Amino acid sequence: MASSPQPLPDFDCLVFIGRFQPPHLGHLAVIHEALKRARQVIVLVGSAWQARSLRNPWRFEERLTMLRSCFDEEDNQRLEIEPLLDALYNNDVWVRDVQRKVRDIASPSHGKLPRIGLIGASRGQSSYYLSLFPQWESVSVPLVEGISASRIRERLFRSLSSANDYMTTGAAHDLPPSVHQTLRDFEGSEPWQQLLEEQHLLNQYRQAWAEAPYPPIFVTVNAVVVQSGHVLLVNRTAAPGKGLLALPGGFINPHERLLDACLRELRERVRLKVPEPVLKGSLRGQRLFDEPHRSWRGRTLAEAFYFALRPEQQLPRLKPVKGGDQARWVALADLEPETLFEDHFFIIQNFLGLPADFSGP
Repeated sequence: MASSPQPLPDFDCLVFIGRFQPPHLGHLAVIHEALKRARQVIVLVGSAWQARSLRNPWRFEERLTMLRSCFDEEDNQRLEIEPLLDALYNNDVWVRDVQRKVRDIASPSHGKLPRIGLIGASRGQSSYYLSLFPQWESVSVPLVEGISASRIRERLFRSLSSANDYMTTGAAHDLPPSVHQTLRDFEGSEPWQQLLEEQHLLNQYRQAWAEAPYPPIFVTVNAVVVQSGHVLLVNRTAAPGKGLLALPGGFINPHERLLDACLRELRERVRLKVPEPVLKGSLRGQRLFDEPHRSWRGRTLAEAFYFALRPEQQLPRLKPVKGGDQARWVALADLEPETLFEDHFFIIQNFLGLPADFSGP
């Protein structure tokens, strides 16, 4: 007796967008459902090309390997896993990037336009998220209760003993075996040690504000100083973000205006040899950057000022500051998101319109 034909899939392509920090059993439930319902599944991995942080501990290549390890060869042939750069302050740029990636990957079905859907867990598929892609249908998968990537990260980096306890007793309930083993191998590595140090600093920071009647909101300033195709940056010499590049800036004093605070930072901490009247005359824009997760220290608002200095053959001199972060001019062509602290790449991108597309591995 001939076997009955397999039912045709509902979709030509289903798209699943996430950060997968790390991939867990909840993510796998969504992808398995997508594989049942579509010929092709596109997994877009957000926060690609970001510097390591407590919120983004693993690079795209590491998350790609973890995801691939959870599926057999047949399923992997139907999975397209691509990196996706964040665009924290411009939804249109982010939506365009998603649309382009899906357009370039999704294959037509019998010469017709492919039927594309956006799939996700119930909690993740917010109406706002769906409203960004009205041309695609929505597929909602029941949420796997009790699994949270943020809680997994918290237990892994809270302390050495917490990580050991979690990996010994709790991880099997949250993580596929291959991901569990990958995180075991990650323990003790140099990046893991640095993240553990940053978590220790964050704990101290939070303890200092533990008695405040309300969660604190911090206000900082940053300077985007550009001349002759170069931007002024500092090398961070201590955690958090040790070794990363950052925009000059810092906290405001209680009795100063925001622009005055920015000019003070350039004068005292960077020793930029440009007269203040010239800087003020070069001011071309300013904006508040307020993404809720932008800073490791908690809710932090940053007012950034964009100074476009007149092109000169010689870049302005920078006087080294003893014991402080060292400033230098960096060519715009050399800027890479993964080398910049927190959201500083996106702040620069906001003013200068840097390209949002980067080559994957």
